[in-house]
Amino acid sequence: MITDPYFYLLAIIGVLLAGISKGGFAGAFGGMAVALMCLRIAPQQAAAIMLPVLLAMDAFGLYAFFKNIDRKVFLTMLPGGITGTILGTVTFGALDVQVVRILVGVIAVSFPLMAWLKVGARGAAAQPSHVKGFFSGTGAGYASFVAHTGAAPALIYLMPLKLDKQRFVATNAVFFAFINFIKIPPYYALGQFSFANLSTALALCLLAPVGVRLGMWLNGRVSTEAVYRVGRIGLFCTGCKLIYDGLTH
Repeated sequence: MITDPYFYLLAIIGVLLAGISKGGFAGAFGGMAVALMCLRIAPQQAAAIMLPVLLAMDAFGLYAFFKNIDRKVFLTMLPGGITGTILGTVTFGALDVQVVRILVGVIAVSFPLMAWLKVGARGAAAQPSHVKGFFSGTGAGYASFVAHTGAAPALIYLMPLKLDKQRFVATNAVFFAFINFIKIPPYYALGQFSFANLSTALALCLLAPVGVRLGMWLNGRVSTEAVYRVGRIGLFCTGCKLIYDGLTH
């Protein structure tokens, strides 16, 4: 088990942010958890520790989320999510994690910037697309596998659909719950579940319901537009952090 107090300070902040964003803001700040942990430990170890914590969050919130998902949108993303997870398993260790961070970070920063530059623009909601959903799901599944940073590719597809805030958050949450579940066998096969990682994750799992519940509470008290606004800010902040980490590591 990790004993570094500075690691736990960063991890607690990251896990609470992940829970709040998963429960209320479609995971927009979820990537910050691994990013913060990486200030004290290796990226692969941070990802391994975070997976059981994310599974605990999924288990806590799945019942509440499942009834609100947009099944049509979910099904457009699911094949890609499975494909991305398989690609992540096959190429694990072959592609530098820092390169993945930079690529995902650039995507994450670009989307909110484009939205903010269109001041006052109010286009019609996009329609669910099997093609866009597949590519979005593949990117989300792959980035989630290597660094738990799949929110950016997923939100770039989900946000233009302009779902109401419950369906928006729920569809994203259930999609990543499924992705996190199917990551268990490959993570185990790749030796990511050491005793030190699992014991550390178990300690952090205590915060999982706190963060998710707080996020759900906040979601119920803000408008749909506020949820999307926070999502864009979260994407931008997470993207900047990923680019910084990728370049400095």
